[in-house]
Formats: sequence, C-alpha cells, structure tokens
Amino acid sequence: MILVSVPMAKASFISSEQPLAPDLAADRAVLRTGVASRRREIVFVVNPRGANGRTGKEWKRLLPYLRSRLGSECNICESLTAGPCHAIDITREAIREGADAIIAVGGDGTLHEVVNGFFWGGKPVSNNDSTAVHTTALGLIPLGTGSDFARTLGWKNDPYDSIDRIVKGMRSHIDVGFISGESGEPHYFINVADAHLSAKAGYYASRYKKFGNLCYVIGALQGFFSHHNQDLRIKVDDGDWEVYSQVTALCIGNAKYFGGGMKISPNADPCSGNFEVVILQDFKWYDFVLKLHKLYNGTHLSVKNVSSRRACSIEVQEIAPSGNIFVQSDGEYLGFLPRKFNILPGAIQMIR
Repeated sequence: MILVSVPMAKASFISSEQPLAPDLAADRAVLRTGVASRRREIVFVVNPRGANGRTGKEWKRLLPYLRSRLGSECNICESLTAGPCHAIDITREAIREGADAIIAVGGDGTLHEVVNGFFWGGKPVSNNDSTAVHTTALGLIPLGTGSDFARTLGWKNDPYDSIDRIVKGMRSHIDVGFISGESGEPHYFINVADAHLSAKAGYYASRYKKFGNLCYVIGALQGFFSHHNQDLRIKVDDGDWEVYSQVTALCIGNAKYFGGGMKISPNADPCSGNFEVVILQDFKWYDFVLKLHKLYNGTHLSVKNVSSRRACSIEVQEIAPSGNIFVQSDGEYLGFLPRKFNILPGAIQMIR
C-alpha cells in the first residue's frame, strides 16, 4: 500500500493492490485510440466522530471491501474531517485538484457540508486544469445519525450497497437549493430547508445527537416550550406577496425526508427542477401528537391547515419582525428570517 501525503486536505492516497473488479473493468476499457483511460481519483470525506464515533469505526471495517471493489486503477483518498466546516474545505480543494468523485461518508450533516464545498462565492468550484474534460461527481455512503437524503433515493441502509453503486459509477444530475439572506455567504442544501418550529426543533436536536434518532423527539419537545405560531409574508416564483396566518412550520423540500425519517415533502424529487413547499398553520402541541404518524408516512397533506405547492423560488419574511424565527437547511442552523430560497436545477452530478 502506497501512502502519499496531501497537506491541504489532510488526507492520504491509498492505491489498492487488489485485482480489478469486473464491473469496473468495463469502465476502464482501452479507448478506441489505443490509449488506456486515465486513473480515477476518488476522495472519501469521512466524519470519524459521526454517530458518536460509530461512523469512524464502520469506515475502518469498510476499507478492505472498498479497496477490493475499486481495483488497482483507482486512487482512493481518505480525508478525515477535524471539525465543523472542514468537509467544505476538503471538497473545494479536491475539486480544484481534479478529483473524479467526492464521497460523503457519514450522516446528512457531512453530506450537507460536502454539497456546500461544490460552491464558492455563489458559483460552482472549478478544476484548476482548464483543459480537463471530466466533472467531479458527488457520492454518498450513509453512516451517520440521520440518512434522510438516502431515503429519498430509495437506497438500502447498507454501506456495502453504496460502495457497489460507487464502483459502477452511474451518474445523474440532481438539483440543489440555494439560500440567500440580507447578508453573509450564500448557503446550499440538498435535502430540506425549513423555518420556525421544525427549524427550532432541529436546532435543539443537534445538542442531543448522542441519543441517536431520539434526539429529534427531544428537540421537538424542547422547541414547543417557547413556540408561538406566527404570521408570515411569502412570495413564490417572484409573484405577489401572500400572507399566511399563524404559521407553525414552513418546509422547502428538494427531497422528501427530514428529522430522522419524517416524510415532510412527500412529492419532492431532487431531479424535478422545483421544490415542494409544505406549510403547517395553526398547529397546537396535541396536533403533532395525534398526527405524528401522518407526518412520518407522508399522508399529512390531506390534514386541515396543511398546504403544499410547487415552487422554483420562495421568499419568506415576518410581518411583524421579531428576529427569532429559526431557519435551518439539512438540519444545520442558519439563523433567522428573512430568507430567499432558489432551486439550481441539475447543479451537481451524483453517483446513483
């Protein structure tokens, strides 16, 4: 095994010495010109502390299988994150250096950071080699507390199945959400962005990750203690402003699930070119108790005071500014309203 230091990403290249896997061999066939195809470089961004350290342990167990499946013609770059936002920096550097694919290994938080690493200053990050003909793809091995985006794609909860998918390398374009506010760096999301109670619950849930998926229940209970439904002003696709009274939660789905398996935007499709916007109005605490099963199985759209619509952009403001309406995306706290959310159709190629 050959180790080569990569200072910027704090990673190492691992060249496998195993025989070339049959399904990858076809992808490595000699070109018609008689010149062999170039060696692929795949960067695995791993959060070793994810799921209370379980991600790091499972990753170590996966490595032998990964090496055997990827074969001797791939460079495998293992990059372990050292803290918040490190995955963003690793991803940007890897794209600039010409990586063929970047694989998020962990939960939705790691995937969220890797997606944000595909962009810089409101634009996609590009390869430093202007003559390069390939595009860096996004991949995922779900090993974290939550794997909500993988649920939308219908993937099995099996990391070996994810590795097999990476080996085959089939790609398709997926949409990415873009969030802008009054100031600050633009933000991107691949799963669900939301505001008010659900975002507040997510903010509190992040403090209880050691309890696994139970953290979402604890976060929701804590969020209820100080919650008040709020009137919001909403503009969809640059149309006229509309007033929604007593909003409990507003969810903008690029994908279907959030909060550890809650099917909040059941009609969302990350390849559709638009969001599904779901608005819950005038909900009381007992409404969630009585209707929680509907939120998890995706049948809540038929419930009174729940509305849904398609949108390519949505702008959300408070009518009476309070500065305390929480906003999050992919489970990551972003601050407060106002915010504008736009879809970027087919912004990233993903290994499917």
